[in-house]
Amino acid sequence: MVYQYILAGIIAYYSLVFVFVLYSSASKKKAKVSEINNGCFNNNNISESEIGKNICPQETSENIDIIIVGAGVAGAALAYTLGKDGRQVHVIERDLSEPDRIVGELLQPGGYLKLIELDLEDCVDEIDAQKVFGYALYKDGKNTKLSYPLKKFNVDVSGRSFHNGRFIQRMRDKASSLQNVKLEQGTVTSLIEENGIIKGVYYKTKNGQELTTKAPLTIVCDGCFSNLRRSLCNSKVEVPSHFVGLVLENCNLPYANHGHVILGDPSLILFYPISSTEIRCLVDVSGQKLPSLGNGDMTHYLKTVVVPQVPEELQCSFVEAIDKGNIRSMPNRSMAACPYPKPGALLMGDAFNMRHPLTGGGMTVALSDIVLLRDLLRPLHHLHHASALCKYLESFYTLRKPVASTINTLAGALYKVFCASSDPDNKEMRQACFDYLSLGGVFSDGPMALLSGCIRYHFPHCQG
Repeated sequence: MVYQYILAGIIAYYSLVFVFVLYSSASKKKAKVSEINNGCFNNNNISESEIGKNICPQETSENIDIIIVGAGVAGAALAYTLGKDGRQVHVIERDLSEPDRIVGELLQPGGYLKLIELDLEDCVDEIDAQKVFGYALYKDGKNTKLSYPLKKFNVDVSGRSFHNGRFIQRMRDKASSLQNVKLEQGTVTSLIEENGIIKGVYYKTKNGQELTTKAPLTIVCDGCFSNLRRSLCNSKVEVPSHFVGLVLENCNLPYANHGHVILGDPSLILFYPISSTEIRCLVDVSGQKLPSLGNGDMTHYLKTVVVPQVPEELQCSFVEAIDKGNIRSMPNRSMAACPYPKPGALLMGDAFNMRHPLTGGGMTVALSDIVLLRDLLRPLHHLHHASALCKYLESFYTLRKPVASTINTLAGALYKVFCASSDPDNKEMRQACFDYLSLGGVFSDGPMALLSGCIRYHFPHCQG
């Protein structure tokens, strides 16, 4: 009985501490918003007129509030979201034609919930997107089905898988439908920096004309191959493996509306639908070097090493896909979020933070970040005081961690556990993980809820 009272006291104490921290955080945020909106940015209470003369960047004739570099998943969603809130947005995208990628095709249920928050859920309509209800896990001839625990959500909430390019085009169309959003094809060459403040960008139009555009805030969303992030973050990128991608046609997955993960040796193999007639296959090849596509080494590897480990129902279609020759590859990049907060600029999406794509969490992290940034910017009447805005947005990096660190940590951990290894301890851990998840029910619900992005856990020492 004494222990129960002690335990209750501890719980009550930490509950009060938690409430106090939340209250203090909310009060500080409210005070900062008030300072920015009222022009009282420091103890000297600089006036609005002085700010306009000395700090505000020169406004273009378009009077732009925000420049967004890149119109992929993050950039297009952000453009619509900020435009819908009344901001004047200028988006510059290198190529406005429909992208054709082998990743960014599976959106977890948590990401779909963020689409709903952003009023973008209709962007998965009319693109032959497929609902995803969980995963099937295969190892050494055994398999188990793992479902997302989604009973408490609306019946329409599930994962979605689709052609990445179709999804992006839907979001671009929705963003460009807003009168205050300008979507332009061009290549941003560099950021405009004056006295330590980012004032805008230099870019070339599709016709080769060199131009500049300025705004109080520039948000860089130019993807995993970003050439602008160097001055805005510690851009240490790791490449633990590559995905080799194929498309299987006119065949059915053993478990409909489920992703399939085969714990192969040496390669992990993923299958998921991207339309009503197509199944994406991704073969993970660890290390920096791939078998050559040009001399036939890759074809030989896929047919002799991978095919025997593919579920029998898919083997014929898998071989047909190899013989068609449309085999593509992409490096699997990982980069912790280590920003250098700089007035006038912000990083988002894969330009800012990447994790191994095994768990399909990238779009969920990006969309969650967009919801958070939208909510932080909404109370601000203007964005013209770069230093105050930069200080205010530092909270973004802390507030994103519960979602980002959960998904990032899980992606890294699962990849390490699921990869084949000659080490006896790693083999035992891999088998134990498979056996544990195979128990189903409460044993798989927790990990699947984390994987889905619907619940989060704050890993305090993770960088996100």
